[in-house]
This record gives sequence, C-alpha cells and structure tokens, in this order.
Amino acid sequence: MAKLVQFDRIGGPEVLTLRDVASRAPGAGEVRIRVDAIGLNRAEIMYREGAYFYQPVFPSTLGYEAAGVVEVVGEGVSDFSAGDPVAVVPAFLQSEYGTYGESVVLPASAVVPRPEHVDAVTAAAVWMAYITAYGPLAESGRVRPGDHVLITAASSSVGLAALQIARHIGAIPIATTRGTAKKQRLLDAGAADVIVTDDEDLPARIEEITGGKGVRLAFDPIAGPGVETLAQGIAPGGHLVVYGALDPRTTPLPNAQSFPALNTSTYTLFEITTDPERLRRAVAFINAGLGSGSFTPVVDKTFDLTDIAEAHRYMEANGQVGKIVVTVTHDDTTA
Repeated sequence: MAKLVQFDRIGGPEVLTLRDVASRAPGAGEVRIRVDAIGLNRAEIMYREGAYFYQPVFPSTLGYEAAGVVEVVGEGVSDFSAGDPVAVVPAFLQSEYGTYGESVVLPASAVVPRPEHVDAVTAAAVWMAYITAYGPLAESGRVRPGDHVLITAASSSVGLAALQIARHIGAIPIATTRGTAKKQRLLDAGAADVIVTDDEDLPARIEEITGGKGVRLAFDPIAGPGVETLAQGIAPGGHLVVYGALDPRTTPLPNAQSFPALNTSTYTLFEITTDPERLRRAVAFINAGLGSGSFTPVVDKTFDLTDIAEAHRYMEANGQVGKIVVTVTHDDTTA
C-alpha cells in the first residue's frame, strides 16, 4: 500500500484526500517511481476546481511534477532501471496520471534523468517552470542578446525561471508585479527593472526603460483585456506570448483596430514535452543551466504530503515568490 492524494468532486482544497491505495505494477511504456518531492502548479488548482481545459475523472489524482527514484520499469522501457534518480515533466493528462503520492506510475516519456548533484526538492521545482519559459525565450529563436523582454506576474516560478533564462541568453528582463512588496526580491532574482503596475503606467515605463524601442517579447500568463496595455509596449515586429489565463475575462486581439506590427500567440509547455526531439533539447538546455549555476530554482516554501490541502490554500493566497514544493516522508512499510 502507498498513500495517494485523490478527490471525488470539484471544489476547494478540502476535497483533497490522502488515501491508502494498492501500488500497481507499471504497464508497457510506464515506470513506477518512489516520490520524494512534488512541485505544485496553478494548473492543479484549476483542475481541482473544474476550470482546467479538461475535466477530472473521479476518483481523480492530480499533479504534473515530481522527483524521486525509479522503483520498477514496465515492458519496453530501456532508458531507466530501478534505483535511477529521476524527475517528472508535465507530459500527460492529470485525468490519467498524477504525481501526488508516495509511489506513482507514470509514462516513461514523462520521466527524465536527474543529475546526482540536483536534490529532489530542487528537481521538483524545475521542469514546469523552466520548460514553460524555455519555449518562447530560447527554443523559438525570437529573443536575441540585447533584446528587452517583459515578464508579467514575474514572482511566479515560471516568471522567475524566465528572468534567469533571459539573462542566460543575454536578453534584458523587465519584470512586472502588482505591488511594491515583491519589487526588491525580483531585482535580486535578476530583473533589470521592475514595473509596479498598481502605481506606474506600464507603457510609459517600458518606453522609458527601452529608450522608446519597446520590448521584443512580452511573456504573459494573465491574458484578459490587459493584453491591450501590454501591446502598447511591444516593439514593431515583436511578440506577445500568452501562456495562461489568470484573468478569466475574454482576451481581445490587442490593438486590432490599428493593425500593429505585432505577432500574437498562445503557448503551453506541452508543445515541448509531447515532442521527443524538442523535449530532448529542452532537457539538455536546462540541465546545462543547472550544472553551470545559471539556473537556480527558487523554492518559496515546503509542505509535507500530509498537509497537501494547506499547501493548496497557501498557493491560492498568491503570496509566494517562487515554487511551492511538497515533500514525502517514507517509512519501511511503504510498498
């Protein structure tokens, strides 16, 4: 038996239940891993609330990220063996697999080797954030050394990863935050400038910071009507990449009436994680950054698996800077 987080209805953190379930053997193309740490993501809140782009199948587990050690490999899996340290990348549906548990079965295609110098907590904080930022900032080739990049909601784990990746490729990251409380922490995290949107005019500050040129790319998880304001700060021929929907309101085609020279697109990390060759490049890029010290995931707070509902409440409060990680304590009776 092993403990697994499940829920039977849509709702708040209180619907999450830690249950004892029988550990199953992995099938063809699957591996079972002992989970040591789990990275939390807002996608899991939306999934639990029934607001994600697909619905739960009850009883449902959840979770996209984890780090641990391979326990058993299924038929046809040749890249991993029992005892290998690994991490999990988001490359599956939570209605089919999940990482919130002591021991979980996952598709081998969603598991990557974990360098021995990277501990489980760090590894659990890496992949959703860094692959999400990697796609538009590095894989796409849209951002060049010396370009200004606007990173909104920059205190999130993805925002902080984007700051580091922008710096790594020689770009100049500009962060936004709503209030002043997180400004210094964003500067310390690598932002060249921070715009406090509750107090400052965003397009005017972008014009000031960039010398009137605008940003080459705006990387935005908020969406909604605010994209109209973002578009005013993007250089001609630049890019607006929307990778989330924190604002549930309709997202317009920005500045459509004036037909700006603006490239607008949506993006999810599944564009990378479901393509083996693109994922291979992303893993190589991110592991190189971890090895050189260019990339250092920011972990805001850790919780124990037994406190999973409290961890979700903390994430919903929006006060964190960086990643929330849940750790798993094992004993000799865990199967």
